[in-house]
Amino acid sequence: MSSRTLKRATATATALAALLAVAGCSSKAEDDKGDKEGKGGVKTGVGVSADTITLGVLTDMTGVYATLGKSVTQAQQLYVKQTNADGGICGRKLKLTVRDHGYDPQKAVAGYTELEPDVLGFAQFIGSPFVAAVKQRVDSNKGLVLPQAWSANLLGSPYVRVVGSTYDLETINAIDYLMKEKGLKKGDNLGHVYFEGDYGENALKGSKYMAKKSGLTVVEQKIKATDNDMTAQVAALKKAGVKGVVISAGPRQAASLVGVAAAGKFDVPIIGNNSAFAPQLLGTQAGPALAKNYYVASPTLPIGADTPVAKKLVADYKAAYPKDALDNGVQAGWTAASVFGEALKKACKSKDLTREGLDKALLTINSYDTGFGVTQDFSDPKAPSSKESVILRPDKSVTGGMKVAREPEAAEAAQSYTTGG
Repeated sequence: MSSRTLKRATATATALAALLAVAGCSSKAEDDKGDKEGKGGVKTGVGVSADTITLGVLTDMTGVYATLGKSVTQAQQLYVKQTNADGGICGRKLKLTVRDHGYDPQKAVAGYTELEPDVLGFAQFIGSPFVAAVKQRVDSNKGLVLPQAWSANLLGSPYVRVVGSTYDLETINAIDYLMKEKGLKKGDNLGHVYFEGDYGENALKGSKYMAKKSGLTVVEQKIKATDNDMTAQVAALKKAGVKGVVISAGPRQAASLVGVAAAGKFDVPIIGNNSAFAPQLLGTQAGPALAKNYYVASPTLPIGADTPVAKKLVADYKAAYPKDALDNGVQAGWTAASVFGEALKKACKSKDLTREGLDKALLTINSYDTGFGVTQDFSDPKAPSSKESVILRPDKSVTGGMKVAREPEAAEAAQSYTTGG
């Protein structure tokens, strides 16, 4: 884990404003970037030449989400390689420019500042707090960002588009599963362990909303990204008599929570948001406990899904990266890249590969099937592309280490929920 952590990402507004003020000095205004007509009569601008469409990737290869970042990035590199082999898009080859920010806020903002003047948009940007930190600049620069982040606080801009359900919706769907399938009921206490900051606090909104709707009481346990031992949290939740637990943190924290609970014979179902699992955990001491009592809410079907797209992606990824494990980061990266690619194709048909042309093209995509069970709608910037979640269960015997416990579904409470409310 990086020595700089999520705590720095959620520092005071004054410090963040100062950081952005410095970083923003080198950013160019969109009006200065000289849109022009390119080959084939296609209007082009920043990040697009006669031969190349350059996209940015701001990922985490060395920090708290290093496993996720590697899988997401390699899946997107695979998409680019295959797309280019098929002739590219709009007569141009795709190119990814990758920067590792190590889940460090200063590196994330600096990476955006470095890449933004030279890329059409960003096919990946890991970290809700970091995307939120540059959101005002994204709105000014108009370069599309598809973040690997699902905070509802990112909604509202036509240039930052969340792929799948946001953390609050995902948590509502997760609790709905615990109530329908795992014995949680009205009057019970529900534990919620969550990272301080954008991710965890947005998920907590979902818990509180669902608790109010369903007659539950939420017992909160706020943690930092540096907190890897969940012994104290398990003790507090056990003392409170909770009948189920939501965890909105990283894979390491989830493994500790589940493992400590099992060791202490605290036998309650635990469900995590989509960022709170990595299949590599099944090979650790926590593996048996995860397989028994842990569930994960996901925006789509897992990488090991029984769909043609999933099967082809598994085979292609194994061929390209034979030494690397398959996990849902592969599916997430591929999905984001394919959404970006679909928007590029529509922008090409409209003969407008400028940033504004790309953004307009994405708004026309209202029923896109990525091949992983959930249809995506990007027509409303104020909403995530879906309200559905898939409930997954760890299983080391299946591809990617996750099997489906409940098919894509939006709980009744999720359907009536105003995102971010």
